[in-house]
Amino acid sequence: MSAVTMQVSVIICTHNPREDYLRRVLEALKAQTLPKEQWELLLIDNASKEPLASAWDLSWHPLARHVREDEVGLTPARLRGIRETKGEILVFVDDDNVLERDYLENAAQTGKAWPILGAWGGSIVPEFESSPPPWAKPYLRYLAIREVKQDQWSNYSDNPGRMPWGAGMCVRHTVAEEYARRLASDSIRYSLDRRGRSLASFGDSDLAMTACDLGLGTGLFSSLRLNHLIRAERVTESYLLNLMEGMVYSLKVGGAIRGKFPERISWPRFLWGHLTALRRGFHEFRFYRASLRGARAAAKEIAFWQTNSMTPRICRR
Repeated sequence: MSAVTMQVSVIICTHNPREDYLRRVLEALKAQTLPKEQWELLLIDNASKEPLASAWDLSWHPLARHVREDEVGLTPARLRGIRETKGEILVFVDDDNVLERDYLENAAQTGKAWPILGAWGGSIVPEFESSPPPWAKPYLRYLAIREVKQDQWSNYSDNPGRMPWGAGMCVRHTVAEEYARRLASDSIRYSLDRRGRSLASFGDSDLAMTACDLGLGTGLFSSLRLNHLIRAERVTESYLLNLMEGMVYSLKVGGAIRGKFPERISWPRFLWGHLTALRRGFHEFRFYRASLRGARAAAKEIAFWQTNSMTPRICRR
């Protein structure tokens, strides 16, 4: 099928996937209402210990194929998917995302109805393997959980409340190609996403912001819904603390790449932050400290650029 008639390309990037989760992801795709001749499926095997091509049968889809990417990391896996796809709209599906039956159909319809948008997404509903402890409730939003009750959009790159997250993110191929072009010559940007044990997570935002850089917008739509399967270990304190640190680090470094350098924290503000967090409880204090570690690591990285004249490729609208 030609690139002109291909509407949607689904890209699943996975590294040593959990078998029961990936099975549910694929079963949900098999049940999609969008006719299979209108979308393709790429399963990007990101250096899994056991090659996925020999274990996972994709013959149920006439336009599905396995692609092996041996460089570990979400960014190289996504970039490989972008290079391999033919669809006008790319839909990034994590290996723990179970799409509603009409997700791809609605994604394609949204793309047609909203030509001014370059990236869009929807509701990400959690399905926990084990119930989160009560103390974790304020921090669960960092696990890519979102309920979209009303359609909304923006064309400002500094409006994160209207930007899609990586789970189920829909991106126009032209936007994805521009994102890939920029990363090809920017090693700093290339490193700001999940790789090994790193929980850095700026790639989603950077990809969505690229739409705004091109004069397009981003949006969230209530018609797009998926279930996010969340493992038990992801609601532990150690994981959430590491996630907080990684997110703060990558968002601050990513912001600097885009010309928004973080302000230095004064001593009065530093002390006031500690006292406020302590008053709110033990867990709040620990998460505040994790955010400070991320901020300090980001400041150190940015100072390294400045000391070594490594000015990042700043993008401004």
